[in-house]
Amino acid sequence: MHRLSLLVVLLCCLLGSCLPSPYYQKQEPIPQNQWNYNFNPVFKFDITDSAAHYRPYFIIQHTQAYPYSNLWMWMYIKTPGSNNIKKERVNIVLADAAGKWKGRGMGAIYEERIYLDLGDSVRFDRNGSYEIKLQQDMRVNPLPEILHVGMRIEMVGTGYFKH
Repeated sequence: MHRLSLLVVLLCCLLGSCLPSPYYQKQEPIPQNQWNYNFNPVFKFDITDSAAHYRPYFIIQHTQAYPYSNLWMWMYIKTPGSNNIKKERVNIVLADAAGKWKGRGMGAIYEERIYLDLGDSVRFDRNGSYEIKLQQDMRVNPLPEILHVGMRIEMVGTGYFKH
């Protein structure tokens, strides 16, 4: 029985180490924990392997006192070699219908990483510098109880890949 317990612990450690590490990840603190319309964090990263597939994630850290179950925001995306900025409105669901936070909680603070399905509007299929700017788009300004926001890009492989 002792060997079985040891094997289970070892297996958990090995599987935990296989989680994808981010290709890029950065978080920005929100001044005074109130996200104002005019505070627009910018995330810049380089894609060096355009044959690979990438998954973008939005990261948010908020308190349990955040008064809404979601967050609407604008994403402004600049791709390499283009002067056009693509604008996407995104709804981030933070709580289920019963009001339970979806993110991981530690005390009164919750953090969530949400996959952003941007469809065909943005693909990281060109080498070069990408820039993503975020702007909160709720009806309340400033938006209270937001601690950090960020972006995470994971490389998920090369070749044909389905989400």
